[in-house]
Amino acid sequence: MATKTIEEFCAIGRRKEASARVRLRPGSGKIEINGRKLENYFPTDVLRHYVLQPQVITGTTDKYDVVANIAGGGQMGQAFALRHGISRALLLVQAELRATLKTAGLLTRDARVKERKKYGQPGARRRFQFSKR
Repeated sequence: MATKTIEEFCAIGRRKEASARVRLRPGSGKIEINGRKLENYFPTDVLRHYVLQPQVITGTTDKYDVVANIAGGGQMGQAFALRHGISRALLLVQAELRATLKTAGLLTRDARVKERKKYGQPGARRRFQFSKR
């Protein structure tokens, strides 16, 4: 009995509080996120555009299936985390795509996160109103 081996490429993408574990395997271009289709998970065209950006730029839209688990953050953060994860996984598949992905800015992890609230203040930067008298 012959065993069928499926080649998978795994990567992690992050943005704000969201993290996406991405698995790329040869296929027809289907994208599944937390067991749901891309259209059901991200309702707006803008978010779907961000997710598909790495594959469109590299021309690998119909070559690989994407299976991802995303946790934490909001919709925008999750979309950017998934985009980052797909870009990193594509790098593992073909190292020559690095220049294309790098110039598009898809390999850089956006390090901006929410600033913590400081004690004695109502918010991270907000101060209580000053009263002269």
